[in-house]
Amino acid sequence: MSSTDPHRIFNFGAGPAVLPEPVLEQARQDLMALPGVGMSVLEVSHRSAVFEGILEQAEADLRALVGLADDHHVLFLQGGASQQFSMVPMNLLGADRVADYVLTGAWAKKAAVEAAKFGQVHIAATTEAEAFARVPAVDELRLHPDSVYLHVTSNNTIVGTQWPMLPDVTGRPLVVDASSDLLSRPIEAVRCGLVYAGAQKNLGPAGLTLVIIRKDLAAQGSEDLPATLRYAVAAEHGSRYNTPPVFAIYLFGLVMRWLIDTGGLSAIETRNRRKAKRLYEVIDGSGFYRGTAQPESRSMMNVTFRLPTEELEQRFSTESAAAGLSGLTGHRLVGGHRASIYNAFPEAGVTALVDFMSEFERTHG
Repeated sequence: MSSTDPHRIFNFGAGPAVLPEPVLEQARQDLMALPGVGMSVLEVSHRSAVFEGILEQAEADLRALVGLADDHHVLFLQGGASQQFSMVPMNLLGADRVADYVLTGAWAKKAAVEAAKFGQVHIAATTEAEAFARVPAVDELRLHPDSVYLHVTSNNTIVGTQWPMLPDVTGRPLVVDASSDLLSRPIEAVRCGLVYAGAQKNLGPAGLTLVIIRKDLAAQGSEDLPATLRYAVAAEHGSRYNTPPVFAIYLFGLVMRWLIDTGGLSAIETRNRRKAKRLYEVIDGSGFYRGTAQPESRSMMNVTFRLPTEELEQRFSTESAAAGLSGLTGHRLVGGHRASIYNAFPEAGVTALVDFMSEFERTHG
């Protein structure tokens, strides 16, 4: 159970995922009426000065956390990362142009499939033959000489892999689907042409999509595109061409403030590495559990592992859920188990899982 609320279990779900408890407490206080406003944050107009202040502060805090220069737009969109699979090539590619894609999991494959509807896709590297158990080394990338961008998925939630560092490429923008690890560690946004993320892992609730895009790239989308699918339109209208997800942006802003109050991205990375290290030590020190990702590619966010038999895995799922450890069953595509330990996941929950795993191995090993 949560250390601060005995009614909250430990949520290891891959997303929508755990939110910081101080954020939930603040949202509960503001739900009936924002201080000095007299109405709920759910009721304020997206054109009001109140919401403008919320939006501006959220962006300012994000920029401070990342160290983001003025040459990038910050856009608050909808549609999830899956819509970005289409928006990126719609705005940046085109039928007679080529984009490089690196395949490191199911979501990276989906992004490449969508891009192929709008232009030519060149697979610069893939680890599919190895069941996506690792990410490629930089020297394995085979970039097309005429590609207009390189797309990578920084963290792969299903298989539990993560790029230790984003590849350093020259001559083309780097486009990053960072849905499951954005703001879990410092990011060199200056090296990225475009970064996008669904909010429901580390940034806030489902319904908000964050896009950080270089201004020159945002201007590339054709005016023939639907207005709501052009980055330039979203930037021109301050993410308010149509009604944005007001409540999700408000919660995003609270999460940004929580990250600042906890010491920023270097501090949260230290905490995340400590949490992941404890779980991987249990897995590696056991002949009972088996990690599925190769050590050099292991994710800090999604720790994946198997047990000796499927029968034991089913028992593990049942008994862990009964012990208040929710969401540990692996993705349906790969089976096994997955502990998602995003920024807001408490260290007490990792301790509870480590203790459970040790006792389960003692009892069933």
